[in-house]
Amino acid sequence: MDIINALGKPCPIPVIEARKALRKTPAGETVRILVDNDISRQNLEKMAGGLGCPSSFEKQDDGNILVTITNTPAANPAPSGGGGSGGLVVAIGKNTMGQGDDDLGAILIKAFIYSLTEMDNPPETLLFFNSGVKLTTQGSTVIADLQKLESRGTIVSSCGTCLDFYGLKEKLAIGNVTNMYAIASAMGEAGRLINL
Repeated sequence: MDIINALGKPCPIPVIEARKALRKTPAGETVRILVDNDISRQNLEKMAGGLGCPSSFEKQDDGNILVTITNTPAANPAPSGGGGSGGLVVAIGKNTMGQGDDDLGAILIKAFIYSLTEMDNPPETLLFFNSGVKLTTQGSTVIADLQKLESRGTIVSSCGTCLDFYGLKEKLAIGNVTNMYAIASAMGEAGRLINL
């Protein structure tokens, strides 16, 4: 197969293009995609891992990275007709809650996340993006509550592009780094969605 040229394309375009190619690629065959940054490489590897597809990468002499993903039958399951996983997904796009005073908004988001820890069935997934990623990094007042949720099985994911934008990638204190394709997929497949 030809190499997909994703040079200069921002997240989540390389992941989306690779996923489209995998849908058309027979099991056992490979998809190769060329990217120019390590974040895109990591996002492609996470997408591949989530699909159960082996992946590898090779740094080129010019600094670009060639990612190779081997398709597997599990990567393209037949449609089940279901309406998502049935779990609750909470998407948090701000480090405050609601419109108005930011100090009040900070109190409200802290109370909201604490309230999630008190639910009989906590969220399946918490997604943080835009300034919401500040809640998952060092100095956040909600880390203890997020740790409590994670210990009960909640997946905590923060947008890598957003962490980079705010210069917080190295200060992530809980959960994993994700990409916008994975965030959109989790929101689209949610049985129930709260979008703050």
